[in-house]
Amino acid sequence: QAQLVESGGGLVQAGGSLRLSCAASGRTFVRKAMAWFRQAPGKEREFVSAISWSGGSTYYADSVKGRFTISKDNAKNTVYLQMNSLKPEDTAVYHCAAGLATVTSQTGYSYWGQGTQVTVSS
Repeated sequence: QAQLVESGGGLVQAGGSLRLSCAASGRTFVRKAMAWFRQAPGKEREFVSAISWSGGSTYYADSVKGRFTISKDNAKNTVYLQMNSLKPEDTAVYHCAAGLATVTSQTGYSYWGQGTQVTVSS
């Protein structure tokens, strides 16, 4: 069964770092673009970062550019999001997603994980 499982969330102080992981199971995710989205309480889900299936292209929301880094290990079917210099406004549930194209819109992704909570205290 195709499945995406996120891990690595937690509570961190402002300025700290976390690394999120998203493990994909099933051949459904071979040659798929991967992305991270986040949803804060009372807000809509927003794009954070995306990476092409080859890993050769990456995209970031302006709000995280220079602080977050997306990467993937195709041998492990895992995508990572290294988050540095975290801010309280980064607090959200972070979801990984998989799709055919490396896009910033949620509609481009067919598979979603349940999410992992990231809380940044001030």
